[in-house]
Amino acid sequence: MQQTTKLFLRALTCSIPHLGKCMQRQSYYNFAGHYYNRIRLEKYHLQNKPKISELARNIPSRSFSCKDLLPIKPENEKSLSENMDAFEKVRTKLETQPQEEYEIINAEIKHGGFVYYQEGCCLVRSKDEEADSDNYEVLFNLEELKLDQPFIDSIRVAPDEKYVAAKIRTEDSETSTCIVVKLSDQPAMEASFPNVSSFEWVKDEEDEDVLFYTFQRNLRCHDVYRATFGENRRNERFYTEKDPSYFVFLYLTKDSRFLTLNIMNKTTSEVWLIDGLSPWDPPVLIQKRIHGVLYYVEHRDDELYILTNVGEPTEFKLMRTAADAPAIMNWDLFFTMKRNTKVIDMDMFKDHCVLFLKHSNLLYVNVIGLADDSVRSLKLPPWACGFIMDTNSDPKNCPFQLCSPIRPPKYYTYKFAEGKLFEETGHEDPITKTSRVLRIEAKSKDGKLVPMTIFHKMDSEDLQKKPLLVHVYGAYGMDLKMNFRPERRVLVDDGWILAYCHVRGGGELGLQWHADGRLTKKLNGLADLEACIKTLHSQGFSQPSLTTLSAFSAGGVLVGALCNSKPELLRAVTLEAPFLDVLNTMMDTTLPLTLEELEEWGNPSSDEKHKNYIKRYCPCQNIKPQHYPSVHITAYENDERVPLKGIVNYTEKLKEAIAEHTKEAGEGYQPPNIILDIQPGGNHVIEDSHKKITAQMKFLYEELGLDSTNAFEDLKKYLKF
Repeated sequence: MQQTTKLFLRALTCSIPHLGKCMQRQSYYNFAGHYYNRIRLEKYHLQNKPKISELARNIPSRSFSCKDLLPIKPENEKSLSENMDAFEKVRTKLETQPQEEYEIINAEIKHGGFVYYQEGCCLVRSKDEEADSDNYEVLFNLEELKLDQPFIDSIRVAPDEKYVAAKIRTEDSETSTCIVVKLSDQPAMEASFPNVSSFEWVKDEEDEDVLFYTFQRNLRCHDVYRATFGENRRNERFYTEKDPSYFVFLYLTKDSRFLTLNIMNKTTSEVWLIDGLSPWDPPVLIQKRIHGVLYYVEHRDDELYILTNVGEPTEFKLMRTAADAPAIMNWDLFFTMKRNTKVIDMDMFKDHCVLFLKHSNLLYVNVIGLADDSVRSLKLPPWACGFIMDTNSDPKNCPFQLCSPIRPPKYYTYKFAEGKLFEETGHEDPITKTSRVLRIEAKSKDGKLVPMTIFHKMDSEDLQKKPLLVHVYGAYGMDLKMNFRPERRVLVDDGWILAYCHVRGGGELGLQWHADGRLTKKLNGLADLEACIKTLHSQGFSQPSLTTLSAFSAGGVLVGALCNSKPELLRAVTLEAPFLDVLNTMMDTTLPLTLEELEEWGNPSSDEKHKNYIKRYCPCQNIKPQHYPSVHITAYENDERVPLKGIVNYTEKLKEAIAEHTKEAGEGYQPPNIILDIQPGGNHVIEDSHKKITAQMKFLYEELGLDSTNAFEDLKKYLKF
């Protein structure tokens, strides 16, 4: 099969530019990232991919007909050198460990008998059986693009393997360039397209390869193009979305039968089918956008499988209909989820559909037999906190990885013939015997139970005297990120307690969990966070003088609000690219993402109720002379999602308030440290930056008066400085 990326993972990659103050990327379908790269685990080649996100915006719907989709004359475009910005920090390599090997490497894809991937600064391919050797063919040298540390984000191979397309990014911008290389005895770059988000190949009736791609401008993705190469070379605009609150994303169904044109915001979606055998024919509308209805489409045996929130309850459920009768009145309910269930991903096979789920903060895999509608639910190991999905063309097996913040990924395979889940054999990570994972709940002030995930050393004594690092996000219906991070592993090994608070506004318990923490319910997330920290302390996990709090992007809203309302709960805070000036940002419609953010934060420009509500929690609006925890902020100079101006404004106001309080407190008062570390570049969050990791850890240890010698020695086992 020419490509196996799943809709429910790929969409977030596209959506990241549209998730505003979110992480990634990641973002959308939390169909998820975002800029995830692969993790090579011993001999396995696995691609860490984004997951299925819950879309979270809305704007009045707009109807259109197929004539809207007719080719449009391309606008004049700037040259490649003028347009080529790019992306995120190239992933750091992890040191080889005695028990297992881990290496963060780049995107790869298998097609025919070859594997396509990045080796050094080159796009290369090798025979599948030689993928781990040095015997490969160089297809293109990325240095020809004259970019700083270019990085291959994703790869697509044309159906008959005449061409390969690769999306290239760099460390200091989120935009990317798509190159097309003609495969021959002497491979050469055939074309390049700037600012590409998603892209897919199909073959037309005359066996000509057609590349569809979306064009991104100012973090907005509204245009779809299609291009051919060789003697019939052309490049034409195929579709333009006119509603600025929506974005477009392309996905090729796993069987390559249809290319889907997905038009969506955070609360509403619309999908058109492009025939994978006749891509020049007009697309077919599945269902016109309906406010509040989300749906995503896969195909198998002339049937569409639709993951949607239509109907009650308004959580995701699986429906199906005949491909030639796609309208919503023909959708038949096929499978429903339990209450408090989050759909992480979906994968389609010849005779099975596999759902990756989170139910009550635990991971499950549901295997649905499509021939007899049987369902097998597999509860996964309690240490697991996240999935890493694998690109997979083997119809007999469903491979995936499980991970946690302190445990590197472990490989699992569900074999359909045996009806069993097989665990990778080999050395067991020692962290399983030296650490403990707990799942507890905190009662928020309205009685809602808020889940938490806690990690600490098994042999720790008197946990009340141990340092605590709390993580929170709580926005856009996105799960709190719990992928493996070596610095988190080091902290636990050094005696720290880690606590992940899954507050409302996030997506851990489904779509309603998000709805209960957005717009005029945003304060629920703040109440949840306060309840979580108080519950941790009351149950013997650390104390306020040893408690630290960490967040990035939109998570900064809740952290900044808590620092204003309950600063006595914390000793220190680390923030990365934090969203802190909600009111002024949402009133500035010149910013690229303001219109797309209205459904998450509200519209303070036109709605006085929204404006007054935002004023109640906006971190920048509620700073006052009082004692604050110490704060370390990492910001990026050209960040388009969270403008530096708002972060600088927050920092200056905070320092002024602290200075005023210091005068009032009198002699002997020790004011907190406020550090603003502005990094160059235009990326939003650089997860693997050694400089950032070491600066944040150094700050936390110094603020708590702890010796960091052992921690940094252990960190060197993972990171190459």
